[in-house]
Amino acid sequence: MSNLLEVNQVSKNFGDFKALNNVSISVPKGSIFGLLGPNGAGKTTLIRIINQITMPDVGTVHLDGNLLNANHIKDIGYLPEERGLYKSMKVGEQALYLAQLKGLSKTEAKERLKYWFERLEIGDWWNKKIQELSKGMAQKIQFVVTVLHQPKLLIFDEPFSGFDPINANLIKDEILHLRDQGATVIFSTHRMESVEELCDDIALIHKSNKILDGKLVDIKRQYKINTFEVGINSTDKEALKAELSQKFDVSLANFKTLEDELKLNIKLNAGDKPNDLLNFLTSKGDVSHFVELIPSVNDIFIQTVKNN
Repeated sequence: MSNLLEVNQVSKNFGDFKALNNVSISVPKGSIFGLLGPNGAGKTTLIRIINQITMPDVGTVHLDGNLLNANHIKDIGYLPEERGLYKSMKVGEQALYLAQLKGLSKTEAKERLKYWFERLEIGDWWNKKIQELSKGMAQKIQFVVTVLHQPKLLIFDEPFSGFDPINANLIKDEILHLRDQGATVIFSTHRMESVEELCDDIALIHKSNKILDGKLVDIKRQYKINTFEVGINSTDKEALKAELSQKFDVSLANFKTLEDELKLNIKLNAGDKPNDLLNFLTSKGDVSHFVELIPSVNDIFIQTVKNN
């Protein structure tokens, strides 16, 4: 898969403060790329550079094989964390105005707005003023304006902020639909469960430096600890626990089940395979629960930031 966006050794200073230090990322075409990091890490500065709101001191950015330039504005849709709608304008006239700034004709903008307003069931908002809408309602309008011109690259900064669970799920599905239609997405958020659900690749920026990047599945594989969460029914739980402790690194586990079984975390020894453990367990009792403990994005985020 080729890359739509290439950020190469970008650095940015604001006075004596280094906002980005030699950061490089590659965003594959047709993927959802998670841009992660604590507050103040440098994510917003990088996003602003990609949008040409500010320029890097050092380094280059290429979009679809070409050095980033003013003509690429039409190829990027940006939903910032701090929304920027004009509160006293009506929804319809504001959406038309912003669509035309992105190069759409008035006729084409109306057709596309009709599609999105029907799709999101917000057709009766056309003549409302932004100030009459709730935060979540205004978020929907901002989302529509961001995607309306069908850009190659979509950048969403905390897109679910202000949404209730139902509308957050609706927007999540729309982001996946846009990806499936060929859009490439950069997704910046603090909601790690959303990263788990949406992202194919991630990069983690901390204190202006990129400290982790790659395919999410490969990163999870790198951080896994070969430990299995096990529930097993036995007539003598203490004896079984003692026997398992002689063969493996064992600790008590805490998970909810319907049975009153022995619940353990069991770490495999070097060279052991999961089937070896499972076969041993089934010889000792009825196994009701056997799950490998895969680190979550949240676990990886916290561990990597602490280590750095």
